[in-house]
Amino acid sequence: MGTRVCDPRTVDELLAIMVVGLTLALVAALWVLRRRADELDELRTAVIASRGAAAADGADGTDARGSGAIDELLPVGVLHLGLDRRIDRANGRAHALLGVPWGKLPGRTVMEAFLDPRVEDLIDSVPEGGTATGETRIGNGDTRLLTVRAHRPAEPGTLVVLEDVTELRRLEQIRSEFIDNVSHELRTPLSTVLLLAETLARDAERADVPPRMKERIAKVEVETGHLVQMVNELLDLARIEGGTQLSLEDDIDLSRLAGASVERLRLFAERQGVTLVTDVEPDMPAVRGDEARLGQVFVNLVHNAVKFSPDGGEVRVRVRREGDRAVASVIDHGIGISAADQARIFERFYKADRARVRGGGTGLGLAIARHVVEGHGGRIWVESEEGRGSTFSFAIPAPTPVGDAPPTGSWPGSGGR
Repeated sequence: MGTRVCDPRTVDELLAIMVVGLTLALVAALWVLRRRADELDELRTAVIASRGAAAADGADGTDARGSGAIDELLPVGVLHLGLDRRIDRANGRAHALLGVPWGKLPGRTVMEAFLDPRVEDLIDSVPEGGTATGETRIGNGDTRLLTVRAHRPAEPGTLVVLEDVTELRRLEQIRSEFIDNVSHELRTPLSTVLLLAETLARDAERADVPPRMKERIAKVEVETGHLVQMVNELLDLARIEGGTQLSLEDDIDLSRLAGASVERLRLFAERQGVTLVTDVEPDMPAVRGDEARLGQVFVNLVHNAVKFSPDGGEVRVRVRREGDRAVASVIDHGIGISAADQARIFERFYKADRARVRGGGTGLGLAIARHVVEGHGGRIWVESEEGRGSTFSFAIPAPTPVGDAPPTGSWPGSGGR
């Protein structure tokens, strides 16, 4: 009985259909996600504009009713509190947001207006010339979520701006749930396809398969791996942006963590013809944080550096202490990043000069790194010059050894990313 041999063209067609179908599903999911993101950006733009108008109006222009003429044109509520912490003027929008008839807010205390002691504590905590922000819910049935922003200028009194962020928070929740659901639905079939592709690639190496077929099987394996990476990073970003708190309970040796992360990527770097070098300061103080997440930051930065480096290039990972901060840097001598791209490089889905990227990418790694570093009370930035390479650095608080002078000045790299 003869052995039936599958026509290579048939296998080609099946593999092509499988990859195209998975790609279309993910593209559709990302299209809806971007629509949601655009809606959020529009709302944020409106909020920023209203803040500017409110700040401008705080310096001039009040009519006989005690409320600024410009205040009545704003989409936000504006309250002014006297030294006795009672409201002495309020615009119409503030009355509407707090559910109080026109003209009934002046004379009320903060507690009488908001029925929330947290708002009273927030306003009391504002120092002269300072600002504080919080959120409160108004109403019993159809509640509204308000952002309360209090500012105490040099002159007597306190200015309070109210913004209805109910719809904004609803859209953020929808976006988070959508990403989470789609990612979970895609993760299982993609993992199965990746496993099958890896098995098929191993079988093809042992069997008498034409070289062109082996190349196509390898391509399916690589592209499926990129899709799996994107789904995993989407889930990570959804959890972080959804408010999942980092577990800042580990005492971390940042030098050791940097070395371990480099070792994880050494084989990948060797395949790309790139040398990895570590340059860590001895006796680094332990930092308090989430070791797994900070390890993810190192891996993302080193992976990107290798991907953008030329054959025979070098990527250096440096860890040092600067005052009360631990600073880590990943330095490459690759294609560099333009000044225009540097301003957006930490945005989700943003990719700089895709045509020159070696290998695929999701555009999510740096956004995740930014969220993780900021969750540790730190900052991440980039310094780069086109054609000469890039240095990605992040700084997080670290204990200051006894006898060391406290640092002065601003964050390193504070000139902007």
